[in-house]
Amino acid sequence: MPKHRITTTSFASVYPLYVAKAERKGRTPAEVDAVIRWLTGYSDAELATLLAGKTDFETFFAQVPAPNPARALITGVVCGVRVEEVAEPTMREMRYLDKLIDELARGRPLEKILRKG
Repeated sequence: MPKHRITTTSFASVYPLYVAKAERKGRTPAEVDAVIRWLTGYSDAELATLLAGKTDFETFFAQVPAPNPARALITGVVCGVRVEEVAEPTMREMRYLDKLIDELARGRPLEKILRKG
C-alpha cells in the first residue's frame, strides 16, 4: 500500500502553519510546543533538532520518545475524519496532533487539551 504523501512531508514545513493557526486565535508558539511535547514526549531541544533537520512526519512519529498514553482520549473530527477511527498508526498520530492544534486555536484551555489519563 503506498504511503500517503503527507507522511513524507517535512514536519518543519508544517510546524509554522500550526503556529500561525494558533497565533491567529491569540495563542502562542509556546502553547503549540507544549501540545507537541505532551503528545510525543519530545523535549524542547529534541523538537528544535527535528525542526532544523527537516524530519518527515513518518520519522517524527516513529521516533517519539514517550507517546502519551492519554492520547487515546483524543476524539472528534478533523477534516471530516474521526480521529479515533483512523487505522494507519502514523496518520492517526498526525490526526491527534491536528485535533489538539484545532482545540488550541478554538480557545480551549491548555489544561483541558492536555488530557489526563
